[in-house]
Amino acid sequence: MEATKEVGTTIITEEQILKRAKEIGAQITKDFEGEEVLFVGILKGAVIWLSDVIKNVHLDTKIDFMAVSSYGAETKTTGVVRIMMDLDTSIEGKNVIIVEDIVDSGITLNYLKGYLLGRNPKSLKVCTLLDKKDGRRTEVDVDYVGFEVDDIFIVGYGLDYDQRYRNLPYITYIE
Repeated sequence: MEATKEVGTTIITEEQILKRAKEIGAQITKDFEGEEVLFVGILKGAVIWLSDVIKNVHLDTKIDFMAVSSYGAETKTTGVVRIMMDLDTSIEGKNVIIVEDIVDSGITLNYLKGYLLGRNPKSLKVCTLLDKKDGRRTEVDVDYVGFEVDDIFIVGYGLDYDQRYRNLPYITYIE
């Protein structure tokens, strides 16, 4: 794909995303009432979604980040998962919520869940802005889903094509 590809019409508006973040934040607050939660944002795409969700969680929270890739500059996963940046803190005995921008093939998330479960968290959940079930190549459970989307190349609201379009305040696609 060239950098001049056309962006399609808006699929999900900023208002819809903020409303869903509020609902998910309330659900997480209820699910972990009285406990601390560590949110693990997967860089770079999940940053905007993570900030929207966590503003709506009324618990003691901490944030850490990981950078994990199976895409590079491609529009389809390579199937090879690489951890580019690991956590700074221990997750042993902690309630951990992985925050993703999109779950597509499931390969990266499946690998990441196994990797983090090996560190003995108290619980491990997944929160994603977008779930692309038609793109699955491996089964993976997602606990908190913002929206389900079709199997098209999504950009905006943190999601990119070759580092472009992350700043769009809505979800769209590349035509």
